[in-house]
Amino acid sequence: MNHQSLWYLENIDVSGIFCTKKINRGDLEAHSHKVFRKGEYIYLPEENADKIFFLTEGRVKIGTYNDEGKEITKAILNGGEVFGELSMIGEERRRDFAYAMEETNVCILSTNEMQGLMRNHNALGLFLLKIVGSRVLEMEKRLESLVFKDSRTRVIEYLHTLGERKGQKVGYEVVVRRFLTHQEIANLTATSRQTVTTILNELRSKGLITFDRRRLLIRDMDKLKGETDNSLVV
Repeated sequence: MNHQSLWYLENIDVSGIFCTKKINRGDLEAHSHKVFRKGEYIYLPEENADKIFFLTEGRVKIGTYNDEGKEITKAILNGGEVFGELSMIGEERRRDFAYAMEETNVCILSTNEMQGLMRNHNALGLFLLKIVGSRVLEMEKRLESLVFKDSRTRVIEYLHTLGERKGQKVGYEVVVRRFLTHQEIANLTATSRQTVTTILNELRSKGLITFDRRRLLIRDMDKLKGETDNSLVV
């Protein structure tokens, strides 16, 4: 862990705001690091919201359960991202859960510790504001998608967004490694696993994507986005 200081701050779409000279490497390394096994909950609804988590390695699912006990996935986070940030703006009890999708390493700070860092490093306040604001905008976008767009459009737009945010360009193509399961995509797009499977197979038959359990390959991002114009209710 000796290479980690601001690595997980700089990789949350805020590169350039921080640099290693502004926050001493020892600041975060002095705090707790913990490994969660695959399938282990990091926190559950109604637990005390007194910590903020920096995801250094692994993948974490953030979600909740409706009144019928059905899981609703809010986000799937990768290394370099932050969660539990609502503890910094007055949330006393968790409203969602955080679940390790694979072996996951996190740096854990109490809200008091984070407030101390913020007093010493003003940039952290802007950092947290950006996180909260981006999460609110993302949830608003998903809500609009649920209200105004059919299931096919939601799945295709999710794949396109995944390519933009997590993909790596390989020539004219984009590869997304550690591709999600069909059920995970269904949970994120409020569709069914069967619907996701049908849409993925259709896109593959058109030569727009290929995929397996390890990766998604998008052959043409523009053509994939254009498929939303031809969507029908599924």
